[in-house]
Amino acid sequence: MKNLTTSEIARKNVLNNKYALEEVQKAIGLRGVVFEGELKFTKQQIASFFEVSERSINSSLQQNDQELRSNGYDVIRGNRLKLFKLAAIDGDVKEVNFPNKTPQLGIFNFRAFINIAMLLNKSERAREVRSLVLDIVIDTINKRTGGNTKYINQRDEDFIFNLLNNKDYHSEMVLALRDCVDLGNVKYLLYNDKVYRSVFREDADEYRKVLKLSKEDDERHTMYAEILDLIASYEAGFADELRKEFVRIGRKLTQMETDALYASFEQQRLWVPLVNKARAKMASRDLCFRDALHANLKEYIGAVPTDDFERFIGDKSMELSARLETYIEALKRLKNRD
Repeated sequence: MKNLTTSEIARKNVLNNKYALEEVQKAIGLRGVVFEGELKFTKQQIASFFEVSERSINSSLQQNDQELRSNGYDVIRGNRLKLFKLAAIDGDVKEVNFPNKTPQLGIFNFRAFINIAMLLNKSERAREVRSLVLDIVIDTINKRTGGNTKYINQRDEDFIFNLLNNKDYHSEMVLALRDCVDLGNVKYLLYNDKVYRSVFREDADEYRKVLKLSKEDDERHTMYAEILDLIASYEAGFADELRKEFVRIGRKLTQMETDALYASFEQQRLWVPLVNKARAKMASRDLCFRDALHANLKEYIGAVPTDDFERFIGDKSMELSARLETYIEALKRLKNRD
């Protein structure tokens, strides 16, 4: 999130965080025109605020037209332009001046205003705004997660259900390895790591280093619900493959045979779309929320969608302890009905 002027993904991760943007808007307090239900600013206002020429704003618009339009920049004409002028007069916004007989006008909402601040690399005022934005983004996430993003995944309402399912399917693989593979206890760590590498290209130790986990931390307690779900699918599926092969050959498999069986299992085409989607979610969320870079998943990093901010730091997300209390109360009500 630090390379705002050069990374569109980093800019999107700021702009998709509505909770941070609300705080940034309060902090900046730029006066604009209330038009069509939101605050709008003219190109002249934007240039004046950032202490640059309108030519600099036009240059940014030309180079980043699609991005700025998708984030709220608009060109108004005809009746909309007349209504905007009336809104400026009614709101007594003296900072807004209109060129004579202008047929159209470019206007920015606050989201587009922050977008342009992240593009103007030669404006000191824009640099100050970027610094403020990053401070507020970090502060907002910390406040909403209690200052600890290590377990931000647990704020997802699907986490508990998927974690419990994952434990069951993991047990299936452990039992299949015990019954069907002629190898010592190292086999449990060995094939656990193989599953991890299949899903997110890291073994357990590598994953723990990226997230800076302590010895007491269970890595699966830090994984997103979708990752747990996919790992469970791998473990349940491989457990079935082991038992089928055990029955077919009538004895326990050697390590070489087990490795070959797993290699064939993980290369099934059905995993491709599921793995790609899971990798993108994990790599993008961890970089945005945890500032943790999974180097082996760099090509999967994208912007975190607005829905994910709602999911992990929104008003509907809850800490694990609160969600457990909710579930326990629901179970008690069900018990009382029986």
